[in-house]
Amino acid sequence: MPYDRKTEPRPRRRRAVPLLAADIGNSETVVGLFRGAELVRFWRLTSGRMTADEARLALGLLLREAGGLHGETPASVVCSVAPSLTAQWLAALEALCGRPPVEVGGATARLPIRYHDPGSVGADRLANAVAAKRIYGTPAIVVDLGTATTFDCVSRQGAYLGGAIMPGVVTSAEELFRRAARIPKVELRPPRRALGRTTEEALRAGVLWGAAGAVDALVRRLALEMQGTPHVIATGGLARVIAPECETVNVVDEALTLKGMRLIWEDATR
Repeated sequence: MPYDRKTEPRPRRRRAVPLLAADIGNSETVVGLFRGAELVRFWRLTSGRMTADEARLALGLLLREAGGLHGETPASVVCSVAPSLTAQWLAALEALCGRPPVEVGGATARLPIRYHDPGSVGADRLANAVAAKRIYGTPAIVVDLGTATTFDCVSRQGAYLGGAIMPGVVTSAEELFRRAARIPKVELRPPRRALGRTTEEALRAGVLWGAAGAVDALVRRLALEMQGTPHVIATGGLARVIAPECETVNVVDEALTLKGMRLIWEDATR
């Protein structure tokens, strides 16, 4: 009987193992659910003290909202810059997944680190650098707009060079509101003009466009010290607010850190 491709049974594709990624920051904890390379859902939670049981229950609720795991056991990866919260999340993920999570750090990132003290580089900064290198190419600068605004530089050869750190947009604004009794809190949205005619207009222009100008100034200075023209990727909770007002940002990727964590997990478990 001649070979008939139509009658040949197709091999079943293995369903990708679900992966939980927990990026634990000082202000926010971002939890992502991956299925292979696809980021199915991600959630932003307020970082706060909780027990391992509370963290496990929170994860269970998020997974239920995403439709559940259909009996599958997920893997997990953790990236933390909040030491007081790390142990609880590690324990919660191990209890949920039945095995310890991969932890993002210098040993797992597999990235040449040119910092004088490689161990002092934040895990989130390494995850950002890995994602920028593998997804967008090098050289690259990642601007992470969170509690702090960090600038992470990746060389043309793919090494983590270091960068700059400035106070975060909300961090600076909250301190201003706290110290100046007559200055009201305002919603962060693009102002109509720089020359404010009310206190609220003046604050919006100063906080939002001031932050965007600072980002542009630092990106340009950093680019002068790097070889080649870097891709500039903005991420973090405020990326969609600040980045559109910047002249130097090429792309906004709110899930960049989570994507870098997935790549690091993939390398560590290969």
